[in-house]
Amino acid sequence: MCVCQTMEVGKYGKNATRSGDRGVLLEPFIHQVGGHSSMMRYDDHTVCKPLITREQRFYESLPPEMKEFTPEYKGVVSVCFEGDSDGYINLVAYPYVENEALEQDDLPERDQPRRKHSRRSLHRSSSGTEHKEEKPGLASDSTESIQEMKSPRVDLHIHSDVPFQMLDGNSGLSSEKISYNPWSLRCHKQQLSRMRSESKDRKLYKFLLLENVVHHFKLPCVLDLKMGTRQHGDDASEEKAARQMKKCEQSTSATLGVRVCGMQVYQLDTGHYLCRNKYYGRGLSIEGFRNALYQYLHNGIELRKDLFEPVLAKLRSLKAVLERQASYRFYSSSLLIIYDGKDSRAGTPLERRPEARLKRGEGSVPESLQDGGSSEPGSSAQPKVDVRMIDFAHSTFKGFRDDPTVHDGPDMGYVFGLESLINIMEQMREENQ
Repeated sequence: MCVCQTMEVGKYGKNATRSGDRGVLLEPFIHQVGGHSSMMRYDDHTVCKPLITREQRFYESLPPEMKEFTPEYKGVVSVCFEGDSDGYINLVAYPYVENEALEQDDLPERDQPRRKHSRRSLHRSSSGTEHKEEKPGLASDSTESIQEMKSPRVDLHIHSDVPFQMLDGNSGLSSEKISYNPWSLRCHKQQLSRMRSESKDRKLYKFLLLENVVHHFKLPCVLDLKMGTRQHGDDASEEKAARQMKKCEQSTSATLGVRVCGMQVYQLDTGHYLCRNKYYGRGLSIEGFRNALYQYLHNGIELRKDLFEPVLAKLRSLKAVLERQASYRFYSSSLLIIYDGKDSRAGTPLERRPEARLKRGEGSVPESLQDGGSSEPGSSAQPKVDVRMIDFAHSTFKGFRDDPTVHDGPDMGYVFGLESLINIMEQMREENQ
């Protein structure tokens, strides 16, 4: 029996009923488009990830002006890995109890091949089958032990009304439509396999609670960008530093200070999300990066020109904030750009809307679009967008945790990436006026 099952805790969150009102049964976060390991859905407004002390302390030390551009930090929970009598794997969150849970910093480096975002059981929907979006030999990351992909009884209970499709390396569509982003499934299954291998000795884990930054959006279109010209932290081994520098040199991280780590974009013409992953992003040229950004801003019918100004305003504002943060370095941090795939529907010609296509027998309309609305009631013409920095496990600043290396001035590698993004979007706006 898991040690946390003996804890005297009360109902803690919306989902507590399935775990006997003692904790919150975590669900896979279906809108994860990048990252090494998995994020979990705690409730509608909150996600969680395995705690790394450096990242927790960084969230607690954020300058006030940066908080607009980062997820709200909501505290810590203890998470237990449990298997039920039916063979399903579950992760359950409980109120944090001091000294009972492990954090990632407690584990030797060999046990944490990447940041160890744990995820709950996958209870797969009946309509989905395992989706392998990687091609053999793409990268060592994509060929990790096949055993990791064979977690017992992995299913998905939480899924989207809108199907996802993966774009392959030749820009063709996978024929399979699934109810979650295939990258989130991949990360979750691998994470569960790692946790199962440790379950005999390690029962409790510390997880960070963070704001779910897409919860405001009905059909979140998400672009995950790895920012900066350097990705390894000051504490990286020589081997890891060399590996990260090679990835940067061979991608747009070196030439633009930014590279694509993943994306999902809703397509009005098909009613599906299209997805890209980090391996696609690593292979892009500068022109390829421009094309990927164009694709992210295209809804399958038209380029979302209305997004240029609000996204550019956010990027310029973030750039100004970071230029004032002397000594800060955000190594391996990512930037999320988010907009709602539903916003432009009111401006879409009637004959091209999904419901019109349905009448012509050309496809189905997802439930989320059947209400006939365009966006939030009373919304202005300006679409809602969000820009957030995430992943601070390798970040530092002067005086932070007595770090021996102190950097001068702002993080110009990150700023360079923002400048590249701004320049490309400005050029795209001019070309498509």
